[in-house]
Amino acid sequence: MENLLVILIVTIAISTIINVFLKKFDIPTVIGYIATGLITMQIYNYGLHSQETLSHLAEFGIVFLMFTIGLEFSIGHMKSMKKEVFVYGTLQVILSGLIFTFLANYFFGLEIKSAIFVGFALGLSSTAIVLKILNEKGEIHSGYGRIAVGVLIFQDLAVIPILLMISIFTSESSSVSQLLFHTLISAIVVFLILFIIGKFFIERFFNWVLTSNSEEIFLGSVMLTVMAAAMVAELFGFSYSLGAFIAGMTIAETKYRYRIEADLVPFRDILLGVFFITIGMQIDPTIVVDYGWVILGLLVGIMLVKAVIIFGILQFFMQRRTSTKSALTLMQVGEFALAIFSLAFANKLISSDINQVLIMTVVLSMVLTPFILNNIKRLASILFKEPEKLRDRAIKSTGYKNHIIICGYGPMGQQLAQMFKEHNFIYIILEHDIKLVDDAIAKGEESIFLANAAQKSVLEHFDVKKASSVIVATGNEHQLRLICENINSFGTDINTIVKVKNSSQVEAIKDLHITHVINSRDTISEMLFQKASKCQLKQPDMV
Repeated sequence: MENLLVILIVTIAISTIINVFLKKFDIPTVIGYIATGLITMQIYNYGLHSQETLSHLAEFGIVFLMFTIGLEFSIGHMKSMKKEVFVYGTLQVILSGLIFTFLANYFFGLEIKSAIFVGFALGLSSTAIVLKILNEKGEIHSGYGRIAVGVLIFQDLAVIPILLMISIFTSESSSVSQLLFHTLISAIVVFLILFIIGKFFIERFFNWVLTSNSEEIFLGSVMLTVMAAAMVAELFGFSYSLGAFIAGMTIAETKYRYRIEADLVPFRDILLGVFFITIGMQIDPTIVVDYGWVILGLLVGIMLVKAVIIFGILQFFMQRRTSTKSALTLMQVGEFALAIFSLAFANKLISSDINQVLIMTVVLSMVLTPFILNNIKRLASILFKEPEKLRDRAIKSTGYKNHIIICGYGPMGQQLAQMFKEHNFIYIILEHDIKLVDDAIAKGEESIFLANAAQKSVLEHFDVKKASSVIVATGNEHQLRLICENINSFGTDINTIVKVKNSSQVEAIKDLHITHVINSRDTISEMLFQKASKCQLKQPDMV
């Protein structure tokens, strides 16, 4: 026990020192955690049992990450993301898997079964690292962030058939048709169980828990929900993270989503830190020495091929700059690949040396990812420069005073801009969708800027304190909350007008100082009532 405590203290101390140092250079904590795992593994030679225990604990970091991501993507939101998930995701996984399978079989001489495993595993990206950094940067709802999330969701779903292939290739008793039928039935049962519980019982359960007036009991009930959903999925042969993601999606429909997300973030990040430490523990320095050039060649080759595949798919659907940023975001190989390689090695589908080389390649690609994401705009500009007109507008010093700021250039923002223009009001529009900005400029709109109002520095740049009013007209609920929080941080004397769609959006911002909240549903109802009440009712003819 004392020895375990010493190891724990040393690990936490190393992690703290490294991360404080790295943060001074704006290097993500992910790198610090991986370095901690590598260093502690050299100091203390953990046994296999200890590594497995840590891996199981770390897996819950991914579980809680997927749960919080599920909170941001309700079933309604998923319907609006069907192209990102089911079109881009499907194309990326299938094309990447097939191309890497061919390369593994033809150039590296792997048997076709082994090549299929390796190929499709290399097609997966890192959910844990990408989503963590996108969240930290506030880019998860940007154009490329939305695409990355959609593709990652499909990749997590694709893990199921990949693991099923292991069962098919190694099974000596069950037929392929039996395995496929069993998996399909299991998937339907899992979804029905979690959906029915989430739809009809979960909100009532939380209402009952809150009668205790205890924050710790509420947090405990949330953890119970997450782990129970993960266990249900695992019982039917699926990943823990898939069950947690479905649970998050169902809770996203309730009034508790923001409170739960805020409560779980610190707990989630600690467990994710443990996960990245276990990644660092898998780095074998002797393998790096023996196969250094092979690993380097594979690292560069895999990431470049993957980026080209993703870019090649996406360029047909969107601007090339957005396609480039999406490709750079997803070009690494993810944590699920490590699990697939481990399982393939245990079933003697790949050798020990190949397993170690692949693990090192995957880990190094994950290490590079934070640096790529932190410089993604600069890297994208090397290949496809931002249009000069837009870039000049984005960095232009405003010097405005008594102006109106419109956050969002959807249908509502466009109507407001037209009315302000007709009445000669001074206004500016902040819109982060480059296509909308491009189209507006092409139509002669001179007061629109390519900027994300969810970032505090943007509001400061456009003199939010000197504005006569700020109108938030975005349709994205998450963006709505972020923008309102940023406006609120400048003080309570800013005249803020926020358009919401329903009472749940009112609930999401009610704790902030918002001068005017206009609920479009209530407003339309009042207008209909006023119109109806002014109509003279026609009396029926008397017989």
